[in-house]
Amino acid sequence: MVQQQQSALGKRVRKADALERVVGEARYGADFSLPGVLYGKVLRSPHAHARIRRIDYSRALQLPGVVAVITAGDFRTGGAAANGHAVEGAYDPGHEEEHAGGGRPNASRVVFASAKALWAGQPIAAVAATSLQAAEAALGLIEVSYDALKIVETAEEAMQPDAPLLHSNLFTTTVGRTPEKPSNVATYIELARGDLERGFREADVVIEDTYRTRMVSQGYLEPRATLAKVDPDGKITVWSSSQGSFGIQQQLSEILDLPLHQVRVIPAEIGGGFGSKNQGILEPMAALLAMKTGRPVKMTMGRDEEFKAGRPGAPSSVFLKMGVKRDGAITAAQVRVVMDGGAFPGGPVGAATNLGLGHYRIPNVRIQGYDVVTNKPPVGAYRAPGVPQAVFATEQHMNRLAEAIGMDPLEFRLKNVAGEGDRLPNDAPLPRVGFRTTLETVKKHTLWSKRPSRPFQGRGIACGMWIGGLQPNSCFLKLNADGSLGLEVGTVDLTGVRTSFKQMVAGEFQLEPEDIIVTTLDTDTAPYASGSSGSKTTYTMGTAIKQASDSLKRILQERAAALLDLPKEQVAYRAGAFHSVSDPSRDVSLKDLGARGQAAGGGPILATGAAGTFKAAPSFAAHVVDVEVDPETGKVGILGYWAFQDCGFAVNPTLVEGQMQGGAAQGIGWALTEEYLFADGVVRNPTFLDYRMPTSLDLPAIEPTLVQVPNPESPYGIRGVGEVPIVPPMAAIANAVANATGVRITELPLSPERVFWAMHNK
Repeated sequence: MVQQQQSALGKRVRKADALERVVGEARYGADFSLPGVLYGKVLRSPHAHARIRRIDYSRALQLPGVVAVITAGDFRTGGAAANGHAVEGAYDPGHEEEHAGGGRPNASRVVFASAKALWAGQPIAAVAATSLQAAEAALGLIEVSYDALKIVETAEEAMQPDAPLLHSNLFTTTVGRTPEKPSNVATYIELARGDLERGFREADVVIEDTYRTRMVSQGYLEPRATLAKVDPDGKITVWSSSQGSFGIQQQLSEILDLPLHQVRVIPAEIGGGFGSKNQGILEPMAALLAMKTGRPVKMTMGRDEEFKAGRPGAPSSVFLKMGVKRDGAITAAQVRVVMDGGAFPGGPVGAATNLGLGHYRIPNVRIQGYDVVTNKPPVGAYRAPGVPQAVFATEQHMNRLAEAIGMDPLEFRLKNVAGEGDRLPNDAPLPRVGFRTTLETVKKHTLWSKRPSRPFQGRGIACGMWIGGLQPNSCFLKLNADGSLGLEVGTVDLTGVRTSFKQMVAGEFQLEPEDIIVTTLDTDTAPYASGSSGSKTTYTMGTAIKQASDSLKRILQERAAALLDLPKEQVAYRAGAFHSVSDPSRDVSLKDLGARGQAAGGGPILATGAAGTFKAAPSFAAHVVDVEVDPETGKVGILGYWAFQDCGFAVNPTLVEGQMQGGAAQGIGWALTEEYLFADGVVRNPTFLDYRMPTSLDLPAIEPTLVQVPNPESPYGIRGVGEVPIVPPMAAIANAVANATGVRITELPLSPERVFWAMHNK
């Protein structure tokens, strides 16, 4: 890298959109409106499991201001309405439909309940009215006849042979033969290598236990919001607060049975998602209401609706048995991961089974994973989905094994940490990784030699990995008449990636980030972009940006060579201008080339970058936490928190550190206070008053340390950073509490009540 490039890359550049967000100019989903807009509201099931006999909305249609009501019967595709009967004013679902696709429900069936309500909060109908007041009043006039059914509350209960079936045609997906009978197990995964029994025989110490986590909210500040309209030619335009415009476009195309080009999705700014907003929830309803009324329809979710139907993080149960020799070598591991996916298949069991143990070398392994449906809200992604739950088990077990053989927990991890060439449980080899370097950085840090020493104080350490997403991305890059560069993308910005994009282009052209304009376009005008998720946006888009930059430089070099009357090989670029290699005083600036490109005979200057083939770039994190436990109340206080992470290369260290601190903060809440509370299948704490997220008063100063082991597959050495910071916190805090109290707690959250009774009953 040349000197000028370093002025942009790797520096703490101010976030590109900071000012517009602070002063309120950024436009989020709820900020959009159109003349003649209607307001949509959703009627939700009060029952966690019930058969729907009839939905009568005739009285709602008679209310002044109400324009339309829709149910599952209004979708033009099969799926939800296949066996039902819809007439104006009522919908009779008929007998429970059989859905195709290997037991997976038709996409439209996820939007509205049809023959059965599968969780308390599932949409039953949606109303469009001229005012919010009229829409809300209309919900009270819709009459739904329910027959309550037995609730399946937990995954373990759902797996019993005599458990009520949520879906009559859900057959377990596995590598073996399709089961003859339906069940509540949507997916079964098994990974194995070596000889498990021999591995346990070789062990000097074997420990087994079961660890449990609860359903949690991602806690994003902005509730979902959307606006939809229909053009005279039938084209649907949707303004969406989501993590991926092209994903929403594809979803709407399938649900509404429209070709992709008939659906346009315009991205709004997004106030947090953390994986939950990968899917559209309101978008299909708003689009269908707009199609039915011929008018624009705006819909927003309240906070209680987000809790009841917002795709939360999955509950889990993990059985873990591990064996170790006295010298610290792990000999065997047996794992059984059960993910509660809620009402529809989708529990993150794949990542949990592969990555929960993936950061350690273990010769003999057998891992079983189950994605199970229950009468809870269907789950979504939550930062490294499935891995924090699995690591909550793995990393507590690592401390317990280290203690049993009298070994320092950090040294024990260093003894067994995986490196390049070691294989994940799915047998994929690891590329170059920074796992060992990160642990060695912890060991060298001054904190490791300073341990808390007062009674009821303790230290915990935990580690974890994330494999990283690999979906394709692309971009347009153009030279403007004033010599600035315009980068056009379809990527939704959740974490400040526009700033990183600016820095990468600025680095390539040896300019200042202020000379780069990044624009996020919609699905009609943007080059294709995959969703902003999986810790891959900066990595994959960086490859596309490099490609576009190189292409644009070649075009500019040819034009500059023609103006200088030189062979292009005799023309070089430096800091905003092309110059003669033999006579540097002869040059052509970017500004001159840009102006000529817009003049007669010139032609606009633009290039594209498209990157679609990537190799995994796993990231690794190690967290250390010191706690103090009040023996009289069980309350856990955090004395200090240190996060170490291999980011490959930090394009903007401030943004990377923010991701590390944010993930740790969410993990602290997941560890100590956060959980969905259910009674008869109904969420009883659907507000931030009753769902206890940590505030700034609860959080310590989280000290980040960047480790930079470059990813050889990225032109900049980048690894994803957003997912892995949430993987270690829960296990690290549980280990610290065990160190402080002598009590091992295997269920989250570590609430004062749970800690108090564990201490007093030990």
